[in-house]
Amino acid sequence: MMGSSYAHASWNITTEAKSAILIEASTGDILFEKNSDQPIPPASMSKLMTIYIAMEKLKEGSLKLEDDIIVSEQAWRNWRLRGSTMFLKSGDRVSVEQLLKGIIVQSGNDACVVLAEGLAGSEENFVTWMNEKAAELGLNESQFANSTGWPHDDQRMSARDIARLSQIMIERFPEYYAYFKEKEFTYNNIRQTNRNPILYTMRDADGLKTGHTEEAGYGLASSAIRDDRRLILVVSGLKSNRARGRESARLLEYGFRNFDVYPLFSKGETVGEATVWLGQKETIPLIVNEDVVLSLSKQARQKMTVKIVYDGPIAAPIRQGQPIAHIEITSKEMTPIHIPLVAAENAEKISGISRLKAAFNFFLWGASGDVQ
Repeated sequence: MMGSSYAHASWNITTEAKSAILIEASTGDILFEKNSDQPIPPASMSKLMTIYIAMEKLKEGSLKLEDDIIVSEQAWRNWRLRGSTMFLKSGDRVSVEQLLKGIIVQSGNDACVVLAEGLAGSEENFVTWMNEKAAELGLNESQFANSTGWPHDDQRMSARDIARLSQIMIERFPEYYAYFKEKEFTYNNIRQTNRNPILYTMRDADGLKTGHTEEAGYGLASSAIRDDRRLILVVSGLKSNRARGRESARLLEYGFRNFDVYPLFSKGETVGEATVWLGQKETIPLIVNEDVVLSLSKQARQKMTVKIVYDGPIAAPIRQGQPIAHIEITSKEMTPIHIPLVAAENAEKISGISRLKAAFNFFLWGASGDVQ
């Protein structure tokens, strides 16, 4: 992600999903949302946390794709006939890579439990890891009771948390993310296809995870990349597999068509100056402390105005890095954005006769200016 970002969408679209969020992956900006902070039953979309923990251990080197995990008798008995399955057998030695594909492509509940037992000793221990990781990542509306997403009153995530977890996973584990776009996987001579409907309808789609229970309805965490722009979408509470595929493709197309990413300022760039009161310098340069990248609707970009605002003149002494102004970005299509500006250098205070001259000149100075 490039520097800071500022969310400002003009939403001219609705959805039949009960909750939804569409974000620009490079900035984290929200392009559309509906009930995005409401905790919902995530169903199999919560498998993303199970996958995340495994990928994190692969990344740090404590786990390898070729490591084998033995399928326990308990895992086999409990999950061989419950929901989606990888068709594991008791006593099988299954590689971590096979288990990941079984979870990602086949949504195997049995694969989740076997992986959880292999990594943490028991699913209960693994669930503790899941909740600790959610807290660490700032997923404030997420709580886990199992590794599978099987219905449970204490298994909840918000659409925002699912999208954020997806974004972090894509950023941190690009070497493993390709599993999400695999359309089929065969284990135990049983071929199963990926349940993600947009993999078959959008050429740009490359993930992520479906979810469905009677309580949750049909949900999908999805992502697509086009012209170096990645969008991440979560929808939940739809009435059918067809509806989640249609709505996901429609909302992603809306994001690609109506929004774009606009790099506005680079970290350390001088964007203007402020007048100084009783200083050895009459003006001081103003800089941004980080890259400023905006995800804007194309209509908002066309009507956008940018202004430097401060209460001035700024009294000396001024220290380098001191916040003394802000950029105000406005458009009829968005909520105003305020970006802090800091002093690029020091400005020392003057004394003596020069103070009288400065006091007189104050009446000629303005307190703000425009940036074109």
